[in-house]
Amino acid sequence: MIRKIITHPNPILRKVAKPVLEVDDEIRTLLADMVETMYADGGVGLAAPQVAVSLRVIVIDIDSEASEKKYGVLKIVNPEITDREGQIEWEEGCLSVPDFRIKMKRSARVTLRYLDENGIRKTLDCKELLSIAVQHEIDHLDGKLIIDCASGLKQDMYLKKIEKKKKEGISF
Repeated sequence: MIRKIITHPNPILRKVAKPVLEVDDEIRTLLADMVETMYADGGVGLAAPQVAVSLRVIVIDIDSEASEKKYGVLKIVNPEITDREGQIEWEEGCLSVPDFRIKMKRSARVTLRYLDENGIRKTLDCKELLSIAVQHEIDHLDGKLIIDCASGLKQDMYLKKIEKKKKEGISF
């Protein structure tokens, strides 16, 4: 089921998401819905708060953006970054901040520890785009958005642009 993506400045996006206590059928349904929603909106990642669920759950599929298909869809519960290395700069966009892009500096490599959709503990070494996507989605779980890294002026301009579109009847 495709879910509605919540957009900035909705306060739901600012809440710190709660850890999942048990990976059960409800969580697996949420993960499946998030994957379907991510694909429908053309994203490479999606965090549960973006679909109005304040739980530490993310999905990522960077293979559509990469020439070498090697990860597939990652369904990630309670992600934790346990190690970081290097730095990479990437222009990022976000489904919850439509029509906004910004160059971000992130760790070039991270080690991720998480539960999969069956509740099995896993570790994954993430590099380049996967590292960026993981960090971006975990930011959502912590109530952070890419627009937070923009100047106050750029944030104000974005909000005015969104308000104008809403008045014109254009919705996101």
